[in-house]
Amino acid sequence: MKILWTDGSANPNPGPGGYAVIEEQSDGSGKPAVLGSEPSSTNIRMEGIAMIAAIKYAGEEPCVINSDSEFWINVLTKWAPSWEKKGWRKTTGEIKNLDIVKELYSLYESHDVELKWVRGHVGNELNEMADEWANKARKMRS
Repeated sequence: MKILWTDGSANPNPGPGGYAVIEEQSDGSGKPAVLGSEPSSTNIRMEGIAMIAAIKYAGEEPCVINSDSEFWINVLTKWAPSWEKKGWRKTTGEIKNLDIVKELYSLYESHDVELKWVRGHVGNELNEMADEWANKARKMRS
């Protein structure tokens, strides 16, 4: 089972964005597995794209995705099922980042993925590494 850590960054927000997927090693350390960027993005978009990249990276292997994005975990586990049933609509208006929502939800539903929320920026080594590499990815291409 792959254990992955994801994060996204945009600075300013909106502005140049980057994301990172860190793969946890058997000794508890981590290494960057996937990095990417968009010239104009938001923190939320980059967090979602990082999760997409993590699931694609895991492929058919089961994975645990550790993320400090409570928003995207809620999208996948609470909101997207009802949005899909309503034709990708919600009662309070448009669904922002619908392109990411649809792709991520489809991947989540068709793969063996466990989501774990972790509190961000509290010294968790692999969460901090994901944040660091998301910022590096943003700066490399901006």
